[in-house]
Amino acid sequence: MVMERSSGILLHISSLPGEEGIGGMGKDAFQFVDFLAKTKQKIWQILPLGPVGYGNSPYQSYSAFAGNAIFIDVQQLVLDRLISKSSVIDQHFKTKKVEFERVEEWKMILFREAFEGFQKNFDRYKQEYHLFMDQNSWWLDDYALFRSLKSKNDETVWNTWNKELVKRDQQALQDAHNELHDEIDFHRFLQFIFFRQWFKLKAYANSKGVRIIGDIPLYVSLDSVDVWANQEVFKLDKDSKPILVGGVPPDYFSETGQLWGNPVFDWERMEERNFDWWLARIHFNLRLFDQVRVDHFRGLESFWAVAAEEKTAIVGEWLPAKGFDLFLKLREQFGNVNIIAEDLGVITPEVEKLRDDFGLPGMKILQFAFGSDEENTNLPHNYDSNFVVYTGTHDNDTTLGWFNSIEKKERKGLRRYLKGNGKELVRQMIEYIWASAAMTAIIPMQDVLGLDTDARMNTPGTATGNWDWRFSWPQIRSNHPLFLKEITKRYNR
Repeated sequence: MVMERSSGILLHISSLPGEEGIGGMGKDAFQFVDFLAKTKQKIWQILPLGPVGYGNSPYQSYSAFAGNAIFIDVQQLVLDRLISKSSVIDQHFKTKKVEFERVEEWKMILFREAFEGFQKNFDRYKQEYHLFMDQNSWWLDDYALFRSLKSKNDETVWNTWNKELVKRDQQALQDAHNELHDEIDFHRFLQFIFFRQWFKLKAYANSKGVRIIGDIPLYVSLDSVDVWANQEVFKLDKDSKPILVGGVPPDYFSETGQLWGNPVFDWERMEERNFDWWLARIHFNLRLFDQVRVDHFRGLESFWAVAAEEKTAIVGEWLPAKGFDLFLKLREQFGNVNIIAEDLGVITPEVEKLRDDFGLPGMKILQFAFGSDEENTNLPHNYDSNFVVYTGTHDNDTTLGWFNSIEKKERKGLRRYLKGNGKELVRQMIEYIWASAAMTAIIPMQDVLGLDTDARMNTPGTATGNWDWRFSWPQIRSNHPLFLKEITKRYNR
């Protein structure tokens, strides 16, 4: 797929500044778009937007389609006259870290008030709401019921519910609808507001020449409406529990591999259904975003399958997927799709062939470049044009944190290409990928600001202390936009 030379910043919405305890779709998001436009950046890359559970990982969501209501901007609800200004009392949230539980508890109280306001003034939203429901009921009805049933069942995993509900007996589902209709309508309302605010933000970004890259995790959480409503396309036993779960064998990030715990797909059943769930998922995401990254792309060629009872990902086997057939169907229905293949990890010629057969750009990580020799494919002189290159991603340490922790061999390899220390070296690495032949260069906001390990977004293989980093506007010094603007112009991005 042909792309223009471009550059941008990786920053999840949760990491934006603001007074609501978490980044969201309010004025700070629009201000960040202005920052991107001012510095001549054409891309804003984010992480998955779905609602999250324990651990707050955007890669473990209750839905592959729904939005996380925690990102809804409260001030916009005031402007829409859905809640009163007096209801929004300053909570004195931390500014450098997200306090997920506190924020969600506070916002949910306001969302209940907003729902009452919505019901009282329904005529004002009637046409827009009915259009939204017409376009989204195919996934939203199941999602709203799922979230309502989770609330009723003390947030327990769906496969522990009443057997009739677990197996989706039609009478049991109808009874649940009748009993929980108010709560179901509340969750529909939240999604209506979420996407109303999201598309307003996306339209503004596009008007400023900024494209948004979204993220599709390969797998979905066991505790998700997707698995509950589509059990036949996952490897589950008769009690709806996973037989095999996904992960990766030991790698750069972990000596015992990464055991994600997500149920793996039953690709034969997926194919029997003409990949309908996957096609709907990708098509939906390409409406939300200008381009999407498919996380763990290699799992579409073959995937590391681990028995559900295993405690680590060391013992497993590679099983074939149906990625080629899926992408044929995608191309048949939608033409060439604007997808980035996250082709990191254990990459084989077969994975590269799948990527290249469909012209998908792959990824390169500069932090991985200096541990071997000059043939390392992550070194910029080895890049082809059809790649998206990063100093690091959300799974890496910040570049300054990485530099401060690397071993002597890696530091020696780095010195063959770059001099300097600390923040000076971070800037050299940014400029190094901006100058490369790769069509797209992206850096995390942490590297723009030259921050150390304290600002790391995620450490793979750990369950706590992740996803909560935020920046603040005073951290942006006058030299930051000047540097970005200068190198973007110099290297024709």
